[in-house]
Amino acid sequence: MTPTLDMRDSVAVITLGDDENRFSPEALDLLDTHLDSARDQAGALVTVGTGKFWSNGLDLDWLMGHGDQLEWYVGRVHHLFERLLTFPMPTVAAVNGHAFGAGAMAAIAHDFRIMRSDRGYYCFPEVDIDIPFTPGMAALIQSKTVPTTAVDAMTTGRRYSATEAVDAGLVDATEPLDTLLDAAIARVTPLLGKNPATVAAIKSTMYAGPIAALRDRTGRPSVSSPS
Repeated sequence: MTPTLDMRDSVAVITLGDDENRFSPEALDLLDTHLDSARDQAGALVTVGTGKFWSNGLDLDWLMGHGDQLEWYVGRVHHLFERLLTFPMPTVAAVNGHAFGAGAMAAIAHDFRIMRSDRGYYCFPEVDIDIPFTPGMAALIQSKTVPTTAVDAMTTGRRYSATEAVDAGLVDATEPLDTLLDAAIARVTPLLGKNPATVAAIKSTMYAGPIAALRDRTGRPSVSSPS
């Protein structure tokens, strides 16, 4: 993943990339930089990919070679989730393809999600790859879903199509690929002009529980392999 930032009038568009868009340390650094710029320059945020994936989540190849840095790395990913969850302006993920694992978590941390209608799955596969959710990850997902969806999504590894994801409340709408980005920008454009400090304060109160869990470094489950 090599994310880039463009401005569409007052809407910041972060394009994640055209590969699996996994969260390597370098990609996380770039995302932080772009989020800083969006915070300072924009009134709303859209994230989108350009290939088969919105994001396939954690960079497992990097972790296999840096297992001693697992806790640090998970903390960095948690930080990304928290930034998106509390970002001081309206946010929407334009889910152009597959969103799996930590990728699906990053998308759900946005205020809104619009998913490509004809291709891609929304999935939390942790149960099938024997990697339990951290408390912060679980709290994030559960803060954005009804209990029946949380059970289905988190304990079965179900792959939701776009229509199924809407029915489950994981995403808000579907859109053809050629109009996906425009639809995402249109979703947040009427919300421009909100006071950033007020928006951030409201989100921080709404998601106080998940934020505390994402910041906690003591309650991580044991894993048999890097996640």
